[in-house]
Amino acid sequence: MLEIKNVSKTYDNGKRAAQHINLQIDDGEIFAFIGHNGAGKTTTIKCVVGLLDFEEGEILINGYSIKKDPIACKKITAYIPDNPDIYESLTGIQYLNFIADIYDIPKQTRHEDIAKYANDFELTKNLGDLISSYSHGMKQKLVLISAFIRHPKLLILDEPFVGLDPKAAFAVKQIMKEMCENGTIVFFSTHVLEVAEKLCSRVAIIKRGEIIANGTMEEVKGDKSLEEVFLELENHA
Repeated sequence: MLEIKNVSKTYDNGKRAAQHINLQIDDGEIFAFIGHNGAGKTTTIKCVVGLLDFEEGEILINGYSIKKDPIACKKITAYIPDNPDIYESLTGIQYLNFIADIYDIPKQTRHEDIAKYANDFELTKNLGDLISSYSHGMKQKLVLISAFIRHPKLLILDEPFVGLDPKAAFAVKQIMKEMCENGTIVFFSTHVLEVAEKLCSRVAIIKRGEIIANGTMEEVKGDKSLEEVFLELENHA
């Protein structure tokens, strides 16, 4: 379970990017976190994964506090930012083995999972190439594989479909569903509202650092599309 309790984050310039955020996400849920650019999505996500400190509230991942026990939280969390930085002087397979070593993934398990996901993303023949030679989409596939092989309890994705071709995007959606069936929480932000509507069981909308809608997909959108509801809320003063 992911619990975000009354979390607020103010930057040094005085901008309050997150204001009293309260969310609870259960194991096995796919949860969409949506809002316009600058609404506070990435700030909230970075607080959850321990990249940003916050002055109020508490965040618990499987009962562990991100403030009091950050290592325990990070061991069970995989985070893919919208523009990931990776070591371009390594080959693809070297990078995946590096991540697997950090998280103590047994060699047999990692080899099987790397083979599976590389095949899903049609990246197998490129794993021996330097990452510096990869296209943006190939790099995105590689970092996704590095998250999937860890089988995290919490998978956080910031705009995961940017740069992916349709086949790869479909593979990501299928893998997300499989992981949820095994109890993983998938928490992701996206501007592709049609995908969120079809894929997610629950959704929260953030505006100016505040949650303005939160619930099951049906509760939030009613008889409208998620896009229609989002635009109505965004246009409301």
